[in-house]
Parts: sequence; structure tokens; C-alpha cells
Amino acid sequence: MRRLPFLTGPLLAAIVMSACSSTQDVLEPSAIAASPPSPGTLQSETGAGAVPVQSASASASAGLDPGIAAKTRLRFDPIVGATVDMATPLTERLAQRARARGIRLAGSADPSTTHVLKGYFSTLTEGGQTTVIYVWDVYDPAGNRLHRINGQQKAPAGGGEGWAAVPPATMQTIADSTIDQLASWLASGTG
Repeated sequence: MRRLPFLTGPLLAAIVMSACSSTQDVLEPSAIAASPPSPGTLQSETGAGAVPVQSASASASAGLDPGIAAKTRLRFDPIVGATVDMATPLTERLAQRARARGIRLAGSADPSTTHVLKGYFSTLTEGGQTTVIYVWDVYDPAGNRLHRINGQQKAPAGGGEGWAAVPPATMQTIADSTIDQLASWLASGTG
């Protein structure tokens, strides 16, 4: 059977949108009690130890104005589509990376919340390769969408299909990219 290239985009959009309306496998990120990391490090879920990252003070040199970081209070809403096993390393890394970039986190009932991040995930396995497709919407506290971050990350070839083929390191890479893109958007002054 020959594939039609014009169907690939709508097919991927349908997969992502099916994850957006799914009520299965929703994880409330604020329910994960991650201990604060030591300054300038992220703990690896793969047992490889600490991974150096940019410190909060270095975030200004990466384009995130300290004033913007100080005014930003980010809350994570439930993640849709990912299994709890995959959402756990993702949410832990999101919180660690946000703190490392100087972005303060807010609890679910915090009235000082300035931005809300909600993620939608799905996987696509084709030819023995699994790809995680993700969409993050950034909202203001009133529920108005301000920005969208989306992308895809291939899992290393190994075994299994769907979420079973995705290692925690892949989800951590997505978290790093998400927070870095969020920080860039905030630094642009449009957030």
C-alpha cells in the first residue's frame, strides 16, 4: 500500500486531538512531591546521577530576564494521554527545570498564579520506532490560551509499542525542551 504524504499531517493531528479529549491516564503534576534539587542540577531517573543544568542566576544570560522570572508563577494542570509511569518522570523534571530556569511554581489553589501549563500526549509506533507527540497549552489564570508549545520526540529503538517503548529519559528530554521553550517565550515579552 502506498502512503499518501498529504494524509500524514491530519493523521498526526487526529492522534494528538484524541489525546486531548481522553480522560484516561490523567496525572495531577502537583500531586508529585519532588524534593528540591541541589542548585544547578537535575537528578537523572536512569540512575546516571546528577545532570548539570543552567542555574537560576544563569537564566538571565539565557534570555530570561530576572524580573520576568520573579513575576512568573507557573502552575501545572493535569497531563492528558500519558501513563502515570511516563508522566511521573516528566512532571518531576518539569518542576526541576523550571526552578533551575528561575521560574517559580504555584500550587493548584495559589491565587498568585500567572501562567498555567497543560499537556496533551500520545504515542505513534511505526516501523519499530515510537514517537511521543506532545502539545502544551499555556493559559492565563482565567483560562485564556496565551501560547502553544508542541513537538515530538523519538524514543530509542528497543522494544515494545506505545508507552511501553518510551524510557523515562525521553520524557525528561521533553520536559527540558518544554521549559526552555516556555522560558524563551516569557523572555520575548509576549508572555
